[in-house]
Amino acid sequence: MFEIRNYHFEPSLFDEYRPWAESGIVPFLKKKMDIVGFWITNDEPPKIKGQIGDIENTRPANITWIIRWDDMAQRDRVWAEVSSHPEWNEFFTAVPGTKQSYLKTEVKFADEI
Repeated sequence: MFEIRNYHFEPSLFDEYRPWAESGIVPFLKKKMDIVGFWITNDEPPKIKGQIGDIENTRPANITWIIRWDDMAQRDRVWAEVSSHPEWNEFFTAVPGTKQSYLKTEVKFADEI
């Protein structure tokens, strides 16, 4: 089972976010979870197509990461451990622009085919 996490992070703080993530939260998470990958948007413009709603004004997530889990029980147990760890709180007190910089978060679960 995979957990796919998409974040809409405040674009004006992206230059600060990258080093914060690279040197802090990503290495911490990789020690605790089976992180498949952690990606942030580059300078290439997105290519959006479709017919749902007002696609012209859709802004895609600019941070995506994927975690591999055995099952939901493992996911819930590990997330509880990670989110109660003292380092977790330290990282998020230092996130650029505070936690309010996360404008929208999407979490979905998927099975590999």
